[in-house]
Amino acid sequence: MLKTYSMTDIGRKRKLNQDTVYSCEHPLGNLNNLFIVCDGMGGHKAGDYASAYTVRAIEREVEACEDKSPIKILREAITIANTEIYEKASTEADFAGMGTTCVAATIADDTLYVANVGDSRLYLIDRSITQVTKDHSLVAELVRKGSLDESQAKAHPDKNIITRAIGAAPTVEIDFFEVELGTGDIILMCTDGLTNMVDDDEILRIVKTGVDVPDIAENLIRMANHNGGKDNIGVVIIETSEES
Repeated sequence: MLKTYSMTDIGRKRKLNQDTVYSCEHPLGNLNNLFIVCDGMGGHKAGDYASAYTVRAIEREVEACEDKSPIKILREAITIANTEIYEKASTEADFAGMGTTCVAATIADDTLYVANVGDSRLYLIDRSITQVTKDHSLVAELVRKGSLDESQAKAHPDKNIITRAIGAAPTVEIDFFEVELGTGDIILMCTDGLTNMVDDDEILRIVKTGVDVPDIAENLIRMANHNGGKDNIGVVIIETSEES
């Protein structure tokens, strides 16, 4: 059994919410469940269209896919979503340059399967907090190469430049991860509107002191806004139990 909660908030600075979240606890196609977080980019209409359309396209393709492998199902769905977003961005002026991050996850037999494009994140939280995904961003790549340390990265002027996105190119490179889950583990999926405003230690504290899954999500968003709310904030919280 899973306890889940998903929500977005426009934040304190933006006029448009370009984050889209999705939570499906019941079987969809050959997946037992499906969770998605997308953070759109582009001008007026384009970013929110890209994130919302990508979620709908993934849902549609997962439901239709006849494969049994969670990774193959997610790969096919995200690849098709990328093609459709790219084609619209390439042929309609109002949508030129649009794209979106995407982190998608599903749980089967106590294993978490994750697909990621961009800098939206998935964390696994038990006694500690572990970032499962790797950011596809300019600053994250500089950190991995040793050119920047974490403290420099937090204040870097180019921290919002991402190196991969759904719809940015005709093809998309997707990272995949598999994680074994334990009873009571909490999974947090979120956009950078949360992680740029709330550091990992504070996220862990909020998660561990939360009353329930909705309370955790609301407290995370409240803290992001308290710390400046410079971007839209999207979160999906998943709590596992013995029947997961």
